[in-house]
Amino acid sequence: MREDILNTKLEKLAHLEKAFGTAYPEQTSRSLDNAEALLRFDELSASHEVICLVGRVRSFRPMGKIAFAHIEDGQGKIQLFLSEKVLGKEKLKLFADTIEMGDFVEAHGALFTTKQNEKTLEVSDWKILSKSLRPIPTEFYGLKDEEELLRRRYLDLLMNPETRELFVKKNLFWQTVRAFLAGEKFLEVQTPVLEHIPGGAEAEPFKTHHHALDQDFYLRISLELPLKRLLVGGYERVFEIGRVFRNEGMDREHLQEFDHVEFYAAYMDMESGMRLTEKMFQAVVRKVVGETMQTEYEGMKIDWSKPFPRIDYFTEFKKETGIDLSSDISVDELKKKADELGVKYEPAYGKGRMIDTLYKRTVRQKLIQPCFLVGHPLEVSPLAKVDPKDPRRVLRFQPVVAKSEVGNGFAELNDPEDQRKRFEEQMKLRAQGDVEAQMLDEDFLQALEYGMPPACGFGMSERFFAILMNRSVRETVIFPLVKEKSNG
Repeated sequence: MREDILNTKLEKLAHLEKAFGTAYPEQTSRSLDNAEALLRFDELSASHEVICLVGRVRSFRPMGKIAFAHIEDGQGKIQLFLSEKVLGKEKLKLFADTIEMGDFVEAHGALFTTKQNEKTLEVSDWKILSKSLRPIPTEFYGLKDEEELLRRRYLDLLMNPETRELFVKKNLFWQTVRAFLAGEKFLEVQTPVLEHIPGGAEAEPFKTHHHALDQDFYLRISLELPLKRLLVGGYERVFEIGRVFRNEGMDREHLQEFDHVEFYAAYMDMESGMRLTEKMFQAVVRKVVGETMQTEYEGMKIDWSKPFPRIDYFTEFKKETGIDLSSDISVDELKKKADELGVKYEPAYGKGRMIDTLYKRTVRQKLIQPCFLVGHPLEVSPLAKVDPKDPRRVLRFQPVVAKSEVGNGFAELNDPEDQRKRFEEQMKLRAQGDVEAQMLDEDFLQALEYGMPPACGFGMSERFFAILMNRSVRETVIFPLVKEKSNG
């Protein structure tokens, strides 16, 4: 900020402090918010009742012995009319000489309608509530640099009403999820963020050190394993909405920390889990988007109103790649196919990771309308129950829309010996350099040995909300992590 601008603002601050004692008072006499004042305008203007409104000054037009301004609080914007006749010469001059865009003020007066038919407060008294020492940058109107918008999100929120509305909708999104699950008799719980062994997803974790215990811990990458321990403990339906952390790439669909929900229901099978998930998705869309149930994402028209069809993983994989996953396909053959298709992969990738990589670049690119991908191969699903009809498949479902997965559901694996073998296979992959392969969790295996009922589990992140809003995931996080700006 230029020094001359700061000095001018500091001079105005000094005048305000001399007039009011402080430019940052603790209390205000607000009697109504601006939206309520406008809603009750006819009643209040007819009675000439003196009310007190507050807000940030968003415009100011001094015109000699009168002035007009607009103030905005969290609920709405209203015009102020200040005149020397009503306010007095000194109070009007103080306002004109010291108040600028961005300042917060308190205004007392009665409501009336101007000749231009604008609902207005005729100010009979005012005081400063907070003096802004930095000018609000006008370039934030229509600024297209996403990184700068995210870095100074408070200005994005201040200058762009649609951004503020976005997070009102996000609040509604999570409220709807919470209310839906509570209505289905799920118990909301909170489980630890710090874990000895991260599990429940294939992702590289963040690591931290606990000084009091003098031990290293991981930030959770999933909510799954603690919630399944609660099924062992006797709860039948549990869910959690919480923050998870994954030390992975940053792009339009991925973040290092994000809000996530997972639910687990004892004695529920996969088909029932899919019906419940579809019902929850449609309830969320109806509440956040509206009864039309139509959205758009990156130019793709999405219709959420229809039943979600089932898409078979093996069938679509063979159609897109020519590879039959029901045969004994090798890792080398999968890598050869990836090379043919120009699909990039890491040398340490095992069979499951290669299948998943090929699927994402082929099958998933064709899935636009909401559907459930089912019948996943065993190699890509270390925590899912094997399909009793086909040991090469697992009982897993993924809602997919607009070429993106928006959740993950399983008939949960509750055989401790089978789970141990799968963890051991994952540990072999870690030894070969796959940092996202899962770790063996002995405590979780012991919990399973005490017995876990058959159950269905499902999890989804805020990617679903981002797709509904046609935004990147980063845009839908109120303060996402951004790279520190260089001073060079």
